[in-house]
Amino acid sequence: MADFPEAVVNRLNEFKEEVVNRVDAMSRNDRLQAEAAEFMRTSMRCQYPYNFSWMSRPIIQYPQDMVAMQELIWRVRPDLVIETGIAHGGSLIFSASMLALLDMADAIESGTTLDPGKSNRKALGIDIDIRVHNRAAIEAHPMASRIQMIEGSSIAPEVVEQVRDIAAGYQRVLVCLDSHHTHAHVLAELEAYAPLTSVGSYCVVFDTVVEDLPADMFPDRPWGPDDNPKTAVREYLKTHQEFEIDKSIQHKLVITSVTDGFLRRAV
Repeated sequence: MADFPEAVVNRLNEFKEEVVNRVDAMSRNDRLQAEAAEFMRTSMRCQYPYNFSWMSRPIIQYPQDMVAMQELIWRVRPDLVIETGIAHGGSLIFSASMLALLDMADAIESGTTLDPGKSNRKALGIDIDIRVHNRAAIEAHPMASRIQMIEGSSIAPEVVEQVRDIAAGYQRVLVCLDSHHTHAHVLAELEAYAPLTSVGSYCVVFDTVVEDLPADMFPDRPWGPDDNPKTAVREYLKTHQEFEIDKSIQHKLVITSVTDGFLRRAV
């Protein structure tokens, strides 16, 4: 913004302040919050987040959370995005495509030629079962060169060690946890991967909203109220004060599956 006229800079700053004030007002709007909670309950029963894709691959996310992740990746500018849970690969491809945009922006700003083959940025996905058809689709995707996959339990010691070895070669790391949603599993993932998060970056724990949904919504799942990602986050934060919940993100989104799950590493 230093190259913009002062009047333009001032207006941009005013707009940012307006957003902050508007988001704060929305967070205290009881009717809005109640209707958003009702939408989450109803839409989950309809499997609403299963309807979306990113660059042709199913992503199984709320669109609002996809927008939030775009903002975080652009702000943090990570070299490495670590994701537990791959499924169809949409989220992994989303992260890879955002890293490609960062490379493009860096090339434009520096006046150099973009060479994707020389990029160090990577999206690393871990899943206990990468199905053959999903792996084939991901490996055939235009973003495949920016993606690495590890098949195995995200909390298995040998997998954790492999991920830590890979992360050691990167300076700015963003972590996304979205695999098995029981308290014990997510807590183990937090212990394994949250420390890899760079200072100023985020560890994003998806589907914390399970804690706020009716128990009968998960009849065929081992997780539910009192046993889910949000309870794991609460437990983890008791002994890890280097992380703080960034509630400004969920207040802005209103509709999100990541309530109290945007964890910013402050120190």
